[in-house]
Amino acid sequence: MPARVALLSLVLFSVFSIPALSQQPADNQNQIELHERLAQQYLSERKPELAIPELEKVVAADPNNVDATANLGVLLFFQRNYADAVPQLRKAVQLNPQLWKIQALLGIGEVRTSDFADARKDLETSFPEIQEKKLKVEVGLELVGLYNGSSDLDDAARIITQLKKEDPENPEVLYAAYRTYADLSGESMLSLSLVGPDSAQMHQLLAHEEIREGNTNAAIAQYRQAIAINPHLPGAHFELAELLHTSEDPVFKKEAEKEYHTALADNPQDEKVLCKLGEIAAQTGDVKQAYEDYSKAAQLRPDDAEAKLGLAKALIEMDEPDKALPLLEASVQLEPTNSNAHYRLATLYKKLGRVEDARREVELYKKYKDMKEKLRGIYKDVLIQPQEILEDDPNDK
Repeated sequence: MPARVALLSLVLFSVFSIPALSQQPADNQNQIELHERLAQQYLSERKPELAIPELEKVVAADPNNVDATANLGVLLFFQRNYADAVPQLRKAVQLNPQLWKIQALLGIGEVRTSDFADARKDLETSFPEIQEKKLKVEVGLELVGLYNGSSDLDDAARIITQLKKEDPENPEVLYAAYRTYADLSGESMLSLSLVGPDSAQMHQLLAHEEIREGNTNAAIAQYRQAIAINPHLPGAHFELAELLHTSEDPVFKKEAEKEYHTALADNPQDEKVLCKLGEIAAQTGDVKQAYEDYSKAAQLRPDDAEAKLGLAKALIEMDEPDKALPLLEASVQLEPTNSNAHYRLATLYKKLGRVEDARREVELYKKYKDMKEKLRGIYKDVLIQPQEILEDDPNDK
């Protein structure tokens, strides 16, 4: 069923669902009923252009017939005749303020006719009451557009949060989220540049911008300036360590480890830092230290898939596969698209003689590995590649 037809059926009333509110003379009532029957017939035949004149005659004869008024407004709306639809929809809502779906269409129609103040009021009123996902998303997106247009970005973000819960895989919702968060980011950057142009937070923000542009060395310089201003700036040591750790140079690798330890000293409850230290210990062959770091991380955040995976790998190295198995199974449950976790689990199942389970995990490993490769291919032309980390930034010369 086409999208607009589905939405039409969602908001269209049965012609006889609500009785006329006023008493009519017998002859007049007979005429009303005749036009209602014809309208119903045309609607059942999916001929809205013929139903509209019949409903117009009903409304002319009985202006307080909320059912006919609402249906007329709905049909005009879906004919994209917003100028004529809005008065009918508004009258229906005045006759029955509980018609939330009609009020939602009224708000959308008011957006289309540039009546933004009334549109905002009607959409805000109806949005919390709408239960049907498709209509709720459409109303929410209209609200987000109005909020973004008036720079009410916090309100837009609030609606986006609800829409992502309602329909998390909707491309329109995800794009609206991207635009809203990007605008919020720009607004915050401007505000911070005005109130704290040389603050530690400003340098940290500039580091993020340099990373986004692929300017690795410039980002490192910004982090170092931020830390010089505030040695305990939340997140700065970890973020600097993450950059340094990408280098193949052992000097930078060692500096990264030092920054991770500094970050952990500032926040001993940071399981992400513990996971990174566990990874470094595992890479250098210190299985005991890796086990301790990953164990602490998993205790701090039992729902951290990375911590469970790292701990499982350490246990496998310690020849304790029975303890590793539930951790790997939990890891793939927490992060189903992690191909590495599926590969590790497949290997362990095979070692334990669980052939069918191993085969299933191999298939999942291939599926998510292929998916990752496809995504890499999609993004390779638009992603900016980070610079190699150098002793001296060539841009400074």
